Amino acid sequence: MLTLYAKGMHIRLIFVPIVPAVLLTACGSEPASPPKPPVHSEAVAHETELVRLKLTPEAQKRLGIVTERIGTGTASVMRMTSGEIVIPAGVGGAPINSASNLQQLGLQQVAADGELARARAQLALARVAYDRASALVDEQAGSIRARDEATAALAAAKAAADAAAAQRRLLGPAVASLSNQRYVWVRVPVFGSDLAGLQQGQSALISRLGQDGAKRSARPVDAPPSANAVAGTVDLYFALDNRDRAYRVGQRVSVALPLAGGRSEGLSVPTSAILRDIYGGEWVYARTEADTYVRQRIEVTATEGGRAILSRGLRPGTLVVTAGAAELFGTEFGVAH
Repeated sequence: MLTLYAKGMHIRLIFVPIVPAVLLTACGSEPASPPKPPVHSEAVAHETELVRLKLTPEAQKRLGIVTERIGTGTASVMRMTSGEIVIPAGVGGAPINSASNLQQLGLQQVAADGELARARAQLALARVAYDRASALVDEQAGSIRARDEATAALAAAKAAADAAAAQRRLLGPAVASLSNQRYVWVRVPVFGSDLAGLQQGQSALISRLGQDGAKRSARPVDAPPSANAVAGTVDLYFALDNRDRAYRVGQRVSVALPLAGGRSEGLSVPTSAILRDIYGGEWVYARTEADTYVRQRIEVTATEGGRAILSRGLRPGTLVVTAGAAELFGTEFGVAH
């Protein structure tokens, strides 16, 4: 403390020492760090490597991540197109298509059934008339001429009934029973200019449209020629086992036709690893380092036996996600699975 005296004034100054404030922490303790998130995403610059996902081991286990190191393989080169489930051809008839053809067929069958019933009724009456005329002749109560006329009428009625029965057989099974067919045919329109590039006599692979599930083999069959002159296409037919009633008449299906070029060779990945975006782009998730996954663009040349042959997008030995790819996709875009 310092005291100053001035004329008429008494001033006392008090000096207070200023001590800097120091934030102290307890000896040996550190601030608690926040818990590590299960997923960390980091953008990368390449078009084929859009987002790098780093997952904890617990997150990978929860998502069911399984990887496989890819190598080379081969597959038949296929032409992807579409077809329609139809009923196999009847005796001398053309395969039945769907929609309007089924309706038309139903009307024809109703008319044929009516004609057959009428012809059989006429045959029954002609037989009764013949029996009566023959009995009268035997009893010497009738004329031979009447019996001959009855014989001719019976022959005509039998011929008419046989013709009606044959006409009905040409129309195939009743429309109401079409859903119970153990085997169906697949009608595949193909441009006439593309026929030379197909491997003739080989089976096609059939699957539901928009699905990558199991494909069924369908063997080629001979059918009455059919074509669309306006579209410039000819129809190929394949027989498909449908004992489990998985396909219905008129259903559109995906068809893979083998090409004459033989087999394609390249990097092979399981089809379960492939994801497709809304624009048709094909992707897989590759494990680039420990606990790190990157979505990469690929191009598929051919598929066979649950595996796809790639034309570009990966290097030999790359680890790709074969199980849990959809879950990684949802994690990348914030969609729960």
